[in-house]
This record gives sequence, C-alpha cells and structure tokens, in this order.
Amino acid sequence: MSQTVFPLPHGGTLTRFAASGDLPRPAVIICPGGGYEFCSEREGAPVGRAFVKAGFEAFVLEYCCLEAPLERRPLHTLAAAVAFVRRKAAQLHVDADKIAVCGFSAGGHLAGTLATVWNRPDWFGEGADLEIHRPNAAVLCYPVITAGDYAHRGSFEQLAGPERTAQQTFSLEELVNADTPPVFLWHTQDDAEVPVENSLLFEAALRRAGVPHELHLFPHGVHGLALADAETSDPLKGRLPDRHVARWHALCAEWLKEL
Repeated sequence: MSQTVFPLPHGGTLTRFAASGDLPRPAVIICPGGGYEFCSEREGAPVGRAFVKAGFEAFVLEYCCLEAPLERRPLHTLAAAVAFVRRKAAQLHVDADKIAVCGFSAGGHLAGTLATVWNRPDWFGEGADLEIHRPNAAVLCYPVITAGDYAHRGSFEQLAGPERTAQQTFSLEELVNADTPPVFLWHTQDDAEVPVENSLLFEAALRRAGVPHELHLFPHGVHGLALADAETSDPLKGRLPDRHVARWHALCAEWLKEL
C-alpha cells in the first residue's frame, strides 16, 4: 500500500494511503487523538490502512500541537486538508462529493469542529471558500465534545487556555446546526478519560437540529481503543483487543457507503 505525504498550513501534513485502481472512491481524512498535545500513531496509519481495505481512499492528518493555546490552527489545517483532497480529487481517485472526516478523542473534537462550523466565515475569515472544505460526513470516535461538566479539560486548555469562557467557544454541542453533515458516533460507557456524556450531548444536539446520525454505545472498554484489534492494542493502558468493540469499523464503513 503506497504512501505519499503532502505538506499543509501551520506545520501539518497529510499522508495518503492509496487504494489500488483508478476508479474514484469515497475518501476518509483521519484525525488522530492525543489531547491536542500530540497525534497518536495508533489512531493514524492503522486506521488509514483499515479504511483502504474497506474500499476508501484514506488520508491521515498530522496537525501541529505546539505553542498552546492552539486556538483555530488545527481547524484551519483540517480545512486545508479537505480542500486539498477536493481540489485534487481526480488525481487522487477520490469522489469529490464523498469526503468524510474521522477523528478519535481530541481528533474527534477537531473533526466535529469542522463539521459544525464549516460554513461560518467568522471561523475562517471573510472571503474564504467555505464550500471547498465542507465535509460530507463526520465519524467521531469517543470524541471530546463538551467544555462543560464532562469536559476533558486538558484538551480545552490546549486549545483555548485556562479561561472557561474561552474554552466554551469550542464546546461542540452548542455549535451543531442544520448544516452539520451526517455523523457516525461511537463511545464506550466505561470511558473514564472522556466520559460517554460527551457523545450523548452531541447526539442530543444532532437530534434537535434534525441531522442524520448513528450512535453506538459499547458497554465496556477503556478510552483510546482505536480499532480495538491486536495492531492497535496497548496492554499497559488496558487497551486490549475486543472483537465486539472492533465491530465499530465495519458498521462505520457500511454507514458511509449508504450515504
């Protein structure tokens, strides 16, 4: 499986995991987690390869986590990645109308931010081409969502600094609107780092806004399971292979292909 790395703004990179053949395929741009402090390798390349095997063109985003507070820099890097894939769709064998963003934990927050504010000029600047970075779907895996009572506080401090008012600007359950694209969510109810209430709050907001979505809650599993398989296991942190939780990826691929 060939890999090509493309540079992006703000020190980011986009690694393409190319599928075989020349027919245009749907694309998934993957945002690893890491609390906005780093980009997890376990939630990057293995996930990209899994999506290629499922029939997608896959791209893994490396976004810069230096010089906190990061504010909107990761968002603008992801927006540039979506715009790049859409502009180069023919060359990359991508269907330009089928580009999804996928994120894990803080990467889920990043993907969810673009999904909710993609058409707001105040987040990107006057004159920005908003349609070019519009995601057609979002996949949020045990995502950081709320800056409220169930916050993963470290992620919001990395983004916005210590002031709670500034952090609240990035609270995604308050940013959902009717223009948010369809969303696939999954979380484990045992998650002690990013409580399941994050996904529940986002799902409720999607329901109120009439946004198509699918939510899967698994009863057991620690935070950061990634694919929940042997390749992405991390025994020292209790991240063991789990055949039941691992079903999320097949369910997600089915959901994306039906859109």
